Amino acid sequence: MIIVTTNDIPGYRIAHTFGECFGLTVRSRNIGSNIGAGFKSMAGGELKGITQLLHDCRQEALHRLAEEAQQRGANAVVAFRFETTEFGGTGIEVCAYGTAVGVEQLAPGQH
Repeated sequence: MIIVTTNDIPGYRIAHTFGECFGLTVRSRNIGSNIGAGFKSMAGGELKGITQLLHDCRQEALHRLAEEAQQRGANAVVAFRFETTEFGGTGIEVCAYGTAVGVEQLAPGQH
């Protein structure tokens, strides 16, 4: 599965558009992470627990996006983006989205 933020993929042509696809996850932080983040925010610096949570959320959302695109028959996603929202002060919602497409590799010299 090719996933790009651009509207096209160099060396490929879009042969079919399957439409928008999404990957969504919502996760809550654990109580230890919330307490640690509170103390860390007073001292400054990276909130490593929150950083890891966000990284894991994005990976899961991206995986779900790829699965949905594949189920529609796509072999690529163009115009890929992430949207992240804090959920109720205790969690994070991450949405990965883009356009599911079928692409064909161009022969050398084709544009």
